[in-house]
Amino acid sequence: MEIQLIRNATHYIEFGGKKLLIDPMLSPAGAMPPFPNTPNSFPNPTVNLKVSISHLLQADAVLLTHSHPDHFDAVAAALLPKDIVFFCQPEDAGMIRDQGFRDVRPVETGVEWDSVSIVRTSGQHGTGEIAKQIGPVSGFVLNAPGEPVLYIAGDTIWCPEVEQALIQHKPDVVVLFGGSAEFLQGGPITMNEADVAKVASTVPDAQVIVAHMEALNHCLLRREDLRAYVAGLGLSERVRVPEDGESIRFHPSSSHT
Repeated sequence: MEIQLIRNATHYIEFGGKKLLIDPMLSPAGAMPPFPNTPNSFPNPTVNLKVSISHLLQADAVLLTHSHPDHFDAVAAALLPKDIVFFCQPEDAGMIRDQGFRDVRPVETGVEWDSVSIVRTSGQHGTGEIAKQIGPVSGFVLNAPGEPVLYIAGDTIWCPEVEQALIQHKPDVVVLFGGSAEFLQGGPITMNEADVAKVASTVPDAQVIVAHMEALNHCLLRREDLRAYVAGLGLSERVRVPEDGESIRFHPSSSHT
């Protein structure tokens, strides 16, 4: 398995002989407005892609955790081939079909895709009223023969749903969406430093990758600060905070190069 962080939540993953594009946001820097009611007013995304779009369009399928514009934008909707396999949570299937995609496969609980098994998990995109207003979000657990178990948590804070997924599926590799994104009220809506540490302590044999950082106006946690935090806890060997464009290869034993 190879995981390449593209930007924010967008990843290009080779897994079980398939190429998956996760949460494609393909707009150039500054093409989208800032998220309102947030501490900063910079337009989004705040950085450009470091990987060519033509590379990303080679994917066999899209796996969408949810349909917020920083996970699926107008540029992706326009450029992706309309016959690409498109996995999503059930709540987003109609919207994706309305964009002209013809092979939309909503994941209620789980689906099989040739040798790849995809199981949907849930989470909390914040707390209280904000989480209700933001709407449903999903994560996914991927299994395939000869591959590590991969859990992509999606846009969620630490919560019972995440803990349950970790305990039930025992992933070898966990991809977290960090950045500690916030509005002016209500607390973080994606994982902060403490949330990342809780995940790492819950699955002490797993490798953890933290993305969703330094690309949006409301993501306040920076890579250097998270790296310093996990170093202070002695977790630097297990918690990776990749740069945009960086690839990490994993083997079934969950060791990495």
